[in-house]
Amino acid sequence: MVEQFLKYLRFEKNRSEQTVRRYAQSLREFETYFKGVDEELTWASVDADVIRGWLEAMMDKGHQATSMNADLSALRTFYRFALARRMVDHDPAHHVQGPKKNKPLPMYLKESEMNELLDDVEWGDNYKDVRARTIILLLYETGLRRAELSSLNDADIDFEARQLKVTGKRNKQRLIPFGEELARELQHYKMVRDGQVDRHSEAFFLSPRGERITGSQIYHLVNKHLSRVSSLKKRSPHVLRHTFATTMLNHDASLEGVRKLLGHESLETTEIYTHTTFEQLRRVYKEAHPRG
Repeated sequence: MVEQFLKYLRFEKNRSEQTVRRYAQSLREFETYFKGVDEELTWASVDADVIRGWLEAMMDKGHQATSMNADLSALRTFYRFALARRMVDHDPAHHVQGPKKNKPLPMYLKESEMNELLDDVEWGDNYKDVRARTIILLLYETGLRRAELSSLNDADIDFEARQLKVTGKRNKQRLIPFGEELARELQHYKMVRDGQVDRHSEAFFLSPRGERITGSQIYHLVNKHLSRVSSLKKRSPHVLRHTFATTMLNHDASLEGVRKLLGHESLETTEIYTHTTFEQLRRVYKEAHPRG
């Protein structure tokens, strides 16, 4: 069965020799596994539980989700071939789910780095510097996405109530409160902007030519100024969004509250930040506990 399948890949599907070898290796490894479980098992009598056991065995050996899913994909392709040619009477791989890929933990800046950037680093009083510091403070204090910041208009900022009206993904709007420091910074920026820039847009953040600031302009100014205090490889506006969420949770904000502030549809999306804060706790424990 396996040899017929490999000939099918090679001659009918015109797959590369590298692909054929990879499929062959996956199938041989699975055959070795199920023969070790029960010598009487055959390709036709294997069931889904045997396949799940194989995946669990690979997981125990430290195999990565990517390679395990590639092995499972080879098995699924093989059984579809075998079922279509009536070599087997069922496809045991059809409903078996592969392991989820581990999402990388979000990068974020330490509070000390943000304090250094906002309080200790020297900023100029020209329009570009005032705008850059205001944007960085706004991203850090509200967790806005880059596109949300770019689309912000004067009318979206309520200084009396201290809240932003933000238009997020799929045009969903949410209100985000902000504090006294950010209120002062936003008002100072607005005063400098109105005194130095000839406006051609209702946007709150403008280019020196008076046009709405673009996402790429926001990225470049954030990247430039974060490099003053951080050695992170990634220094994007989204890193400040991650920093906002991590800081909030580290200071006992509820997960549901952070979800609403970020504009996440699902709590699952927000939960990745709990892993970040747990990693911080793990480091603190290992550094502080004598037997850690």
